[in-house]
Amino acid sequence: MLQCIMNAMDPDSTKLLNLDGPLAEPMARTDPLRHGRIEDLYALFVGTILVSLGLVLLQGAGIVTGGVAGLALLAAYITGWPVGLFFVALTLPMLALTARAMGRGFVVKTSLVVLGILLFTLLAPRAIRITSIDPAFAAIVGGSIVGMGALALARHGAGAGGTGAIILWLYRERGWNAGRTQMALDGFVLLLSLVKMSAVQFAWSLLSVVFMAGVLWMWHRPGRYTGY
Repeated sequence: MLQCIMNAMDPDSTKLLNLDGPLAEPMARTDPLRHGRIEDLYALFVGTILVSLGLVLLQGAGIVTGGVAGLALLAAYITGWPVGLFFVALTLPMLALTARAMGRGFVVKTSLVVLGILLFTLLAPRAIRITSIDPAFAAIVGGSIVGMGALALARHGAGAGGTGAIILWLYRERGWNAGRTQMALDGFVLLLSLVKMSAVQFAWSLLSVVFMAGVLWMWHRPGRYTGY
């Protein structure tokens, strides 16, 4: 009955609902939706903030995470220099390697993100002072925030650092699960962190990697999202 009424009002009104099953069950949309410029810009802004904030929390606890973020944090602990500088220095070469395959748009967006992370991490000490933070909180929340930021950026054609560019390239070209690829690269970063981290710090860093990669593993799989 409801099906007939909706068809009479608007023949197209039932395309997005499966009224033969549960009322709220959506039908699969076959046509991907293109993001608008405002959507892209806002996503890049929010993604940059999330990644940067996650880095601030992790750095406050003296632990690392995976990918370029982890390498940048490790380098910052060793040298005492700003983490954002290492984030840029490590990302640009990796971005250059994937530039041809990923396209100009990806390169431009990721470059803006990296510069935004540099700016945010340089300004963060003036806005946020972390005198004490539980490492478990930093690992879980910081890792999750970095993961959500990376997910937002990936959904809108940008990478959260150099390894993000490589992971996205493998995801697009080979269909590799982004979370699994991230975990493999993160394992290398964690092993490298043993030159500076204690066993306890290593354990908390491992936890942060699990939560960061878990976000991508759960929500950045082929076919999960069709917008572009």
